[in-house]
Amino acid sequence: MLLLFVAAAALALGAEPQEGGGEMIAELVSSALGLALYLNTLSADFCYDDSRAIKTNQDLLPETPWTHIFYNDFWGTLLTHSGSHKSYRPLCTLSFRLNHAIGGLNPWSYHLVNILLHAAVTGLFTSFSKILLGDGYWTFMAGLMFASHPIHTEAVAGIVGRADVGASLFFLLSLLCYIKHCSTRGYSARTWGWFLGTGLCAGCSMLWKEQGVTVLAVSAIYDVFVFHRLKMNQILPTIYKRKNLSLFLSISLLTFWGTSLLGARLYWMGNKPPSFSNSDNPAADSDSLLARMLTFFYLPTKNLWLLLCPDTLSFDWSMDAVPLLKTICDWRNLHTVAFYTGLLLLAYYGLKSPSLEGECNGKAVANGKPNANGHSCHSDVEYQNSEIKLSFASKVENGIKNNVSQRTQLPSTENIVVLSLSLLIIPFIPATNLFFYVGFVIAERVLYIPSMGFCLLITVGARALYVKVQKRFLKTLIFYATATLIVFYGLKTAIRNGDWQNEEMLYRSGIKVNPAKAWGNLGNVLKSQSKISEAENAYRNALYYRSNMADMLYNLGLLLQENSRFAEALHYYKLAIGSRPTLASAYLNTGIILMNQGKTEEARRTFLKCSEIPDENLKDPHAHKSSVTSCLYNLGKLYHEQGHYEEALGVYKEAIQKMPRQFAPQSLYNMMGEAYMRLSKLPEAEHWYMESLRSKTDHIPAHLTYGKLLALTGRKSEAEKFFLKAIELDPTKGNCYMHYGQFLLEEARLVEAAEMAKKAAELDNKEFDVVFNAAHMLRQASLNEAAEKYYDLAARLRPTYPAALMNLGAILHLNGRLQKAEANYLRALQLKPDDVITQSNLRKLWNIMEKQGLKTSKT
Repeated sequence: MLLLFVAAAALALGAEPQEGGGEMIAELVSSALGLALYLNTLSADFCYDDSRAIKTNQDLLPETPWTHIFYNDFWGTLLTHSGSHKSYRPLCTLSFRLNHAIGGLNPWSYHLVNILLHAAVTGLFTSFSKILLGDGYWTFMAGLMFASHPIHTEAVAGIVGRADVGASLFFLLSLLCYIKHCSTRGYSARTWGWFLGTGLCAGCSMLWKEQGVTVLAVSAIYDVFVFHRLKMNQILPTIYKRKNLSLFLSISLLTFWGTSLLGARLYWMGNKPPSFSNSDNPAADSDSLLARMLTFFYLPTKNLWLLLCPDTLSFDWSMDAVPLLKTICDWRNLHTVAFYTGLLLLAYYGLKSPSLEGECNGKAVANGKPNANGHSCHSDVEYQNSEIKLSFASKVENGIKNNVSQRTQLPSTENIVVLSLSLLIIPFIPATNLFFYVGFVIAERVLYIPSMGFCLLITVGARALYVKVQKRFLKTLIFYATATLIVFYGLKTAIRNGDWQNEEMLYRSGIKVNPAKAWGNLGNVLKSQSKISEAENAYRNALYYRSNMADMLYNLGLLLQENSRFAEALHYYKLAIGSRPTLASAYLNTGIILMNQGKTEEARRTFLKCSEIPDENLKDPHAHKSSVTSCLYNLGKLYHEQGHYEEALGVYKEAIQKMPRQFAPQSLYNMMGEAYMRLSKLPEAEHWYMESLRSKTDHIPAHLTYGKLLALTGRKSEAEKFFLKAIELDPTKGNCYMHYGQFLLEEARLVEAAEMAKKAAELDNKEFDVVFNAAHMLRQASLNEAAEKYYDLAARLRPTYPAALMNLGAILHLNGRLQKAEANYLRALQLKPDDVITQSNLRKLWNIMEKQGLKTSKT
């Protein structure tokens, strides 16, 4: 912050660069400010879109061929897929991959690269401003304003904003190369080297982000209206009279290269525009032509206001953040009219023809002073490079002491206004819904490049006011007002960076602008922090503002399911499916709940329906395929539990075919082995157990099942190693001890088996299967007292399970607790009246009780 105040004070007090070694001081100070303002983001975490673009993007992983980057979109989806975002930014993704290779998923290194890129862009912009504004503090002002503007926080503090910052870097390099091309045209063969640099940098800019290609149009504007100083009424005569063929050739080549880049990009993405959900861009989905037109005309006005007064910023402006303009009577239409009126007036001011009455009435400003020679007025429209006049300055202008030296004449105010407008408007055109609908209402990071034009406009406006006013007090006021604006911008940037420290702070900051999205995302964060009640309230708040959000309905259902509120969870899953019938994850969890409730036929139908949902036009096809694979896996388990092993194998094989790259297959492979094992196809079973262990070497279920197979095939010592390895991997998992105990029991190592059984039951005393099997093992080891304890626990865990009650009755019978045994036999028969074993045991028990003179329920 100290640097911010020093820079502003230097501006306000008229500090100037020194002669000689201080020529780059404006660039260095502006870059330093851009760097310093974002240092507080180095401690920030991954936020919002960073998760999908970086944390779950398979293209960043070393095992993924790096060439995939050039075939997939920014989010890792194949470009030609119908659900692709079509955001082709391979150079940005490549930079993420390099970050990942060096620092993994440590966000610090990602933020550092963003900050350095912003500092570099700020320096280049300041250098570009110097070409237009000269060496004075007007350049200094433009650079500081760009460095500190709060609209850049999303692009710099948010890691995915690197696409915009990287595109801006090559945007400016391309523009500076073209300026060099213009200044050397006709004098050196190097001019075409500079033009080649223009084309290559423009291509790189587009490969960072789509709007980078617009630099070619801005370059053409510079050539025509700044370098050649043509007015609108002079362009057609120039073309018609074939004057200035070098200008015509350069513009033609720019047009050809721009068309080629756009054509190649359209072809590469499958010649189809992207499709978005109606919540991403509600105006595009509106049935009313009037609402679409009024809203689309209004949105640039709102974007300009964010540049001018970035007081309210948000991580997301979708849904109802900007309500649709549905009628002519909407008062916001006045803003639209004022915006376009002002825009036309500025364009007219910059493009109007000069008065030619023997002398030039217009005046240009060189370094803050009116210069009668500054506004080029010619009766002939042919301008050659040699015609650019040189001016001599010996006066103190703009606080800079100029020795008598030759300097290239600066563009006039009108020229700079035209170029500034082109920088403001042309890069923003792709976001206007003019040629195709975009997937957002407002995106602050999209304004990173247009903000260059905005900063130039503010600067040249301040300079024009400074020149026009005569009183020194007013001149001082203009400078102090500008310095104050830069200070406020810097303070807002530093404060806004704090919102990007973590997702909770970011989403809380967005509640005012987009409550539905902010509350929903905040719910996810609170849930990850185990703040269950707060997360539930956040989800319900989100649904209050927008009740048909399928993701929020699903997330609320998932939270309820994880807290054993299954009926409520099913209700919200049903609502989620009703809102979005292609939401595979909702079908998956619905089927799991139904399967656990014993509603196997409903579960089977749900899983089958999920498996048939295509991934066409889905925003995240990878996540969809993962859910479909999980549905097939659970369907196979359902068949397996019902004893339909062939059907289970068929479903598992289908799951393997549909499985996406990021799906963890170890459980699926292990269940394949289990099915083959039940079918007594031991070689096939062994193959899939080994596949499971290859995909995840510490997968405990595969260690246990493979150990059982080894024991079955006589490889006892190998089997024991796998059981012991499973226990080593997770000593707190009772299931591991239970399987090892069964192995020991089969080996007649009864004492060891009993110890394993007790250990298993103690660790997993709420898991029925573990407790029940432990009791069974203890009974087989003739440790009936211990067996009774765990049979009793199993019966309490599942009081409506007949086998648990029958076995408890049997151990009580053996231990001489006859009346308790009778009660449990009778309860078991109530649940399963036709169980032959229970009936037989009960008759034997009655015989013993009658011999001992005990009263029975029969008598």
